[in-house]
Amino acid sequence: MAAVAEAPALPAPAAVRARAATNSAMWRVFLGLVFLVLFGPLVILLLFSFNDSNILAFPMEGLTLHWYTDALHDTLLRESLVNSTVVAFVVAPACLVLGTLTAFGLTRFRFRGRGAVAGLVAAPLILPWLVIGISALMAYGRANIDLNLRTVIATQTICTFPLVTAIVSAQLFRFQRVQEEAAIDLGCSRLQVLRHIILPHIAPALWAAAIFAFTWSFNNFEISFFTIGFQQTFPIWVYSSVRNPDHTAVVNAVSVVISVVQVALIYLAVRLLRRGSDDETGVIVAVAA
Repeated sequence: MAAVAEAPALPAPAAVRARAATNSAMWRVFLGLVFLVLFGPLVILLLFSFNDSNILAFPMEGLTLHWYTDALHDTLLRESLVNSTVVAFVVAPACLVLGTLTAFGLTRFRFRGRGAVAGLVAAPLILPWLVIGISALMAYGRANIDLNLRTVIATQTICTFPLVTAIVSAQLFRFQRVQEEAAIDLGCSRLQVLRHIILPHIAPALWAAAIFAFTWSFNNFEISFFTIGFQQTFPIWVYSSVRNPDHTAVVNAVSVVISVVQVALIYLAVRLLRRGSDDETGVIVAVAA
């Protein structure tokens, strides 16, 4: 008579709960370390922006707000912030248009050399911006083009619109073409499909891409440093100010404000991307011609 195979013993409920608790604790520790590395410097920056001394050392000598006041009255700082804001407000819309058109071309059409074009578009995301900045400086010098904010805008647009292309392309890849085909079958034109079906679907990705392009442009140092000439953007002002010990506390104060605003913008961009990924299906609203 053949022996009956015994069923494998199941782990005890207590052991399962202990293992789950251990895994959860390890994940909390890991995430805590990640947040400490990412936001620890920002917390230190925040603390010393209120220190009544321009020396970055503990113990703190007291609490004060006069570094924020000094930042408000710094003429060079105001000019650099205006320059960075102007550049970012021009670069972001330009990258949004170029990146969206490129994303449509790479995801909706099949043509010879499509892979090479995609690799060429993605190259600025891989190449170091230091190399791009030096190359742009040499090119502008060879072409006898004066360096100013326009050269910064042109170079940053070339390097930033591939990010928009990547974000919008990812959203277009998740788009269900059956919705577009259904709208066409109901009598909609291509323009109506684009307006009522495709654009509402990729709108969160467009907003997120615009926010990322704005923050990338505002924070860019390497390209701006080599292509701006005698003007200053905010990252260049920070670079020139941190070498002066008397301006360290002012840099801390204004960096806290800029960091808080940009963290809020990036958080908004992430939320928009999640909203776009969660809203995969929707009601087809099309108006027949």
